[in-house]
Amino acid sequence: MLQKTGEPNPHNFFGTRQTKKCLPHFKIIEIKFDYSVEVKVSRWIYNNLKSRFFIGKVLVNTEENRAEYAIKIGFEDPKEITIFSLSCPHILRS
Repeated sequence: MLQKTGEPNPHNFFGTRQTKKCLPHFKIIEIKFDYSVEVKVSRWIYNNLKSRFFIGKVLVNTEENRAEYAIKIGFEDPKEITIFSLSCPHILRS
């Protein structure tokens, strides 16, 4: 159920909201890894957005050719990646 609107979400009811794999049609954003941010971001998505999503830790190459962890977040609805990017307070912006 969305806390802001009070409407039930069928994906939450059936347990299909968060996917285990990032599906090919998902729109993807990668954010800098920080401890416990994955849980906070997942909770924020559950409370503020309504489509299916993926969240997981991945290795990425930096500009200095080092491997670092990042958090990969994919959204089924392309509009929600914009809402997430602009509104989520847990994103570490540089």
